[in-house]
Amino acid sequence: MIHTLLFDLDGTIIDTNELIIQSFIHTFEGITEEPVTREHIIPNMGRPLIEQMKYFSGRENVEDLVLKYRTFNIEKHDKLVTEFSGVRETLGKLHAAGIKMGIVTSKVRITSEMGLRLCGLYDYFDSIVTVDDVKLPKPDPEGIRKALTELGSEAEGSVMVGDSHYDIEAAHNAGIPVVAVAWSLKGIPYLQQYKPTYIIQDIKELLKLTGVEEISLETNG
Repeated sequence: MIHTLLFDLDGTIIDTNELIIQSFIHTFEGITEEPVTREHIIPNMGRPLIEQMKYFSGRENVEDLVLKYRTFNIEKHDKLVTEFSGVRETLGKLHAAGIKMGIVTSKVRITSEMGLRLCGLYDYFDSIVTVDDVKLPKPDPEGIRKALTELGSEAEGSVMVGDSHYDIEAAHNAGIPVVAVAWSLKGIPYLQQYKPTYIIQDIKELLKLTGVEEISLETNG
């Protein structure tokens, strides 16, 4: 029986896709020889920001780029961020039914909490583990294990929900099942490569998975 759900944040329950893309484009405008485009950005979404800055710039010292990104990201945050369809309603039902819920994200805490509060989701989570709280980000299982400890939950009966292979591999490494979300910008074929336990088309399918409501759920096959 499932008692705990852990969620990635960006691209999973909060639609920050356009904010992230615009933040990267702004950051690297005039910096790289070739423009950094959506096609470059989307496959790398889910990685820690500093890793992405080093990757796109070819530099080791990227403090100036991180500052430029975060300044733009915070400035434009509330205009470009929303929750995905059905998320608030579904999380409300899960919370009311006593399902423990936590966040495990590669974002820093300030913008993680900004997004959750903006979308009215903050109070549903009793653990929020950000990249600031771990030594090793996803796909390392450290964040998942920290969240489970904070929630008082065992790995058995816990599930990770995410939109990228970083989430899927972190769950595999932690020894828990993983739900991949079909609304990931990376696409279903990409997700299937990493063998998630389930792929859901609608966030409401988590109500069936947890036994809160009877809704059709397909196992990734």
